[in-house]
Amino acid sequence: MNNGQPILTVDHLVATFDTDAGRVRAVDQVSFSLKAGTILGLVGESGCGKSVTALSIMRLLPRPAGVIESGAIRLNGVDLVQLAPDEMHRIRGRRIGMIFQEPMTALNPVHRIGQQLVEVFDLHRPDLDAVQRYQAAVALLSRVGIPEARARMDEYPHQISGGMRQRVMIAMALAGKPDVLIADEPTTALDVTIQAQILELILDLQKETGMAVLFITHALGVIAQICQEVAVMYAGWIVESAPAAALFKKPLHPYTQGLLASMPRLSSENKSVLPIIRGTVPSLHQLPPGCRFQNRCPHVMDRCGKETPGPVAVDDDHWARCFLLEG
Repeated sequence: MNNGQPILTVDHLVATFDTDAGRVRAVDQVSFSLKAGTILGLVGESGCGKSVTALSIMRLLPRPAGVIESGAIRLNGVDLVQLAPDEMHRIRGRRIGMIFQEPMTALNPVHRIGQQLVEVFDLHRPDLDAVQRYQAAVALLSRVGIPEARARMDEYPHQISGGMRQRVMIAMALAGKPDVLIADEPTTALDVTIQAQILELILDLQKETGMAVLFITHALGVIAQICQEVAVMYAGWIVESAPAAALFKKPLHPYTQGLLASMPRLSSENKSVLPIIRGTVPSLHQLPPGCRFQNRCPHVMDRCGKETPGPVAVDDDHWARCFLLEG
């Protein structure tokens, strides 16, 4: 694997949903690249389009309502949008793995854990016989930190904890030895201690295998902990993209600045009120003309309500959508 080169490139992706109120653009002209051997954090509030972006990459948008309207998703130069369903089926799980947000709904409640994990090996490791697949499944459960892995193979999802279910999901995502792993808020609903363990596990596995990771989260603290690159989403747009160190040192977009300001810090005065971003994300059914952050922005100008801001680069790999940067 050629470390540092883009392995996954999303180019002007537009994903839409047909609803009772009309067609909405959940993801609008989204572009980013994921380099081999790195972790890219996709961060933003709930409903901004992060999970839809992930499902678009996997070609798992709910049909017929959800469609990729335009754009390209290239894995090592191959446009996944143009692939036939059976070709995409071979890539999904083998070349790109995904850890879903809710393991209790992603795992089949009526099948044993071992059966579900072995099924992944059935699909992607036909070179192994039945005994070898079972042994590989047990070894993988042990690798992701599940104690007494052989006994867990015979249990159902409801018989193990949320943290253990998430580890099973990670094992299933890694079974095909993918080049790219998409982790969609994998620590949601887990307590803080288990969150830290899951993050450490993903980081260790990424370093061990050299895979690229797209890590989706709403927590900037997680981004600071594990990501090398960051893309900030708001109302279907990428509003800022930068190396993690540059973003935390000098955020450019008012939304990113607001997110960082709202993070608690050790230097904060005891029991002080944290700053907030006032207002709410606009409805995708009623997006305003111009900048989508205008109703919450402390620096709003007249042109923000009339013109759509384009990306403005302040460095080779740091840009944001904001008129303030046009100088």
